[in-house]
Amino acid sequence: MAEYVITVARGFGSGGKTIGRLLAERLDINYYDSDLIKLASEESGINIELFGKSDERVKTSLFKRYNPSYDSKILPPDSDGYASSDNLFNIQAKIIRDLAEKQNCIIIGRCADHILRDSKKAIRLFFYADEETSIKNVVDIYGVSPKVAKAKIESIDKSRASYYKYYTGKEWDDVNNYDLCINTTKLGFEKSVDAVIAYMRTVGIEV
Repeated sequence: MAEYVITVARGFGSGGKTIGRLLAERLDINYYDSDLIKLASEESGINIELFGKSDERVKTSLFKRYNPSYDSKILPPDSDGYASSDNLFNIQAKIIRDLAEKQNCIIIGRCADHILRDSKKAIRLFFYADEETSIKNVVDIYGVSPKVAKAKIESIDKSRASYYKYYTGKEWDDVNNYDLCINTTKLGFEKSVDAVIAYMRTVGIEV
């Protein structure tokens, strides 16, 4: 059986999470999103709420600032910084690497493409959509007004970009970070799944 792990980065409102879930169902593999927080909490003993508060976010004072001294080493439980944002990220990163090593799966967000950048098994995806489509998707899913949807998209995408920049030193929406970028405005969800599977077969992965 072919071995692979699919990472999904996505603009808010692009449908990336939905596509990831559909893809997991089509490929009959596990899908990890908020489950990663639970796994990290169970492994570390740190309250799950702390992981939730730092999930794909950095503190406002850190926005747009790469941390050149970032160390991926996990601190010991008796350390003062054990529950720090950087250590929480490192614990999640370990979970992501462990999952990628043990099984075929799909991992949503959390800089997984960067964490697995040296893995030959990784297929790194980025989904995006134009503003009109993104707003419509958010309105349909969350039942908010277009104005609120637009503000939500801008805020969440800014937060994701800052989080990615802080931990990787790279731009979140740079196509060079990914193997395949898909405009869901053009394809929609099901055809985007088809496109990913077609890509996998093109690069020699039998699915």
